[in-house]
Amino acid sequence: MTTSWTFASGLSATVAISALVVAYLRPPLRLLLTELCGHKDRAAFWTAFSVVAVTLVPAIFALGCWPQADPSAPSLLAIAEQVRWGMLGLAVSVIALGWILGRFIPRSPKP
Repeated sequence: MTTSWTFASGLSATVAISALVVAYLRPPLRLLLTELCGHKDRAAFWTAFSVVAVTLVPAIFALGCWPQADPSAPSLLAIAEQVRWGMLGLAVSVIALGWILGRFIPRSPKP
């Protein structure tokens, strides 16, 4: 497998995994944002913004990981390394989103 195809495979795998996470998180995120924003249009914007962030941050992390040009190096390991960096970016973006949303969720007073 050439270096370019290895890189494209790792990036594609990262984006696919991010898309699955977005598909899983989008419905509850939309409901939560509708409640927090108080209006469907505002919630739709912030949902779209969050989806873009959770998709692009892992892709940016994966773009920063270049496979070695050594033809004897296993392509699967290079793809796994790139996906690993992408998953780190995914974790960072999801944790940041959760932290930010958590700051805006009203807390009920303790009895």
